Amino acid sequence: MAATRARGLKVSGHKVGPDYIDPGYHVLATNRPARNLDPFLCGEDLIAPLFLHGAAGAGLAVVEGVMGLFDGADPATTNADPDFGSTAHVARLLAAPVVLVVDAARAGRSVAALVAGFAGFDRRTPVSGVILNRVASPRHERLLRDALASSGMPVYGAIARTDPIATPSRHLGLIPAAEREAVAARAVARMGALIAASCDLDALLALARRAPALAAAPWHPAAALAAAPWHPAAALAAAPWHPAAAPAEPAKPTAAHPAVRRAQEPLPVVALAEGPAFTFGYTEQAELLEAAGSRIAPFDPLRDEALPEHTSGLILGGGFPEVHAAGLSANERLRERVAALVRRGVPVAAECAGLLYLARTLDGQPMCGVLDVQATMTQKLTLGYRTAVALTDSPLAQAGDEVHGHEFHRTAAVPAHGERPAWRLSAGKPEGHVTGKVTASYLHTHWAGYPRTAARFAAACRPVPAAEVPAR
Repeated sequence: MAATRARGLKVSGHKVGPDYIDPGYHVLATNRPARNLDPFLCGEDLIAPLFLHGAAGAGLAVVEGVMGLFDGADPATTNADPDFGSTAHVARLLAAPVVLVVDAARAGRSVAALVAGFAGFDRRTPVSGVILNRVASPRHERLLRDALASSGMPVYGAIARTDPIATPSRHLGLIPAAEREAVAARAVARMGALIAASCDLDALLALARRAPALAAAPWHPAAALAAAPWHPAAALAAAPWHPAAAPAEPAKPTAAHPAVRRAQEPLPVVALAEGPAFTFGYTEQAELLEAAGSRIAPFDPLRDEALPEHTSGLILGGGFPEVHAAGLSANERLRERVAALVRRGVPVAAECAGLLYLARTLDGQPMCGVLDVQATMTQKLTLGYRTAVALTDSPLAQAGDEVHGHEFHRTAAVPAHGERPAWRLSAGKPEGHVTGKVTASYLHTHWAGYPRTAARFAAACRPVPAAEVPAR
């Protein structure tokens, strides 16, 4: 991405799967918003539209895979095909050519056998060529190229072993770019220069041009909202939550529809937590909320002592509050203002890091105290896709709604759920908290797969004239 952008090309970056961290580095390389492509979270039908939406205006789209080429969702937890959600699956949905990056550090001719295995494993997913990584010497490179030439597999580059380019990791993977922007930007620039010197960019661009046009239409947040079933209960401003009877047929967005801003109405402000402690989020969430008639106002809970002016909704996404617990705790003024906001009945959506921030304590450090929860760092990694059913009506879902999500954390919250749990997860256990207008849970969801969530939340962020409240 960085190498082709340095040539003056507009490049869009995409990541297969739910991971938030790698796309943060894509942003540094492309200077464009991060985009994820996950069939489990969003559905197969949305992969091509989301790809086209993210790639709009770009001359090249680069899709980074997840794990190995054929590693997909665990059938034991998703009831899906083992290939579902894999890089190969997404490549087929996009008719995208696949370039395999092979670690050649401790191999010679065996690399050709390895590549042949990948190329022949699933004929639905042809491998278009390889890039050899960690090549020891010019002699090693010749040996590798000769072995691959006998199979007719194109080699698009050979990257020599070089001085390490710093991309440090910790308990959940790479340290997010937002925590080390200047250093990360220099590392990405070095990577771009290394690729430009080691790979045949002209050949790679020619390969990308051979990808066929996609028949799908680009995803658009307003169109997604218009097509989503509308539940008027989302518009009710009372707390605790009380659903109203839904009409027999889903309402169509009109100028009077609660999800569509009328010209004379002020935009409700949805404060969105960002900064080093809150780096996990999907770009389409903000796009949907804006299309639903909200104004997104970013803030940093580590540094800002006040919420954005006129905040009428709060999004606390995922991230690393456990790493920044001392700083979050020290910002007492903001913690008090978040608690006061909750007491006023303002809708709050808190995922993972947001749940920890709303807890009473995190590793013994005082947090916002909105939830009677004690959170601690643990040695256990909780990771995987989840199918969840909403147990409680909230600004995000109606009881009975089913969603696909994922968990990704090394912390534990006690208790795991309140008197009104947010979800019942795949294993049958209740999880999360719904209290007033607060929904807090370890579950991450991708709102592009559930645009109704954005409509419900945006509508809950502002009062509804009495004439628009449906009869019960």
